[in-house]
Amino acid sequence: MISAQFLLTALVVVLAPGTGVIFTLAMGLGQGRNAALWSALGCTVGIVPALLAATLGLAAVMHTSALLFNVMKFAGVAYLLYLAWQALKSGGAFSVSAERQSQPGLVIARRAALINILNPKLSVFFLALLPPFLSGNSATATMEMTLLGGVFMAMTFGVFVLYGLFAAKARDLLLGSAHVMRWLNRGFAAIFVALAGRLALERA
Repeated sequence: MISAQFLLTALVVVLAPGTGVIFTLAMGLGQGRNAALWSALGCTVGIVPALLAATLGLAAVMHTSALLFNVMKFAGVAYLLYLAWQALKSGGAFSVSAERQSQPGLVIARRAALINILNPKLSVFFLALLPPFLSGNSATATMEMTLLGGVFMAMTFGVFVLYGLFAAKARDLLLGSAHVMRWLNRGFAAIFVALAGRLALERA
């Protein structure tokens, strides 16, 4: 069940730079190590609803319901555009500046969690990723899906922590250049807009 093939597949997926990675990097660069760690935690916790949906079969319902899928999708699009605005806005939640902002960890984690919670493709993704690695015993399928999902979440947290710590370390090297920080903010904003556009084009 938890085979080398599953671990390798999960690692490749987790390492791929998606929205959660971009968020964690932005927070690490903008606010330092603690913010990056809370971001990693929030992104990981945000996986839980999608994992539950896949385990309970709700992902299949969402996949076949265009209305439900689109409601979730455009909520996610709006949120990504909000993140883009916050990256561009002076003093915004995700702007990179020499002055270290101080936001409560739970606020950061909640914002990070919403990235995955508002992504309807994530539950469909789990529905496609996990079943091939099940034993085939229907009596233990739910337990196996939960275990595989838990391993995936642990890997997500570990990799995101490394991304965040790297960004926090890089922050110290970038603080002396206002030009670099300005372009970082623009870059993060552009990435969030691009991710919003990609999500808007997704179909159930």
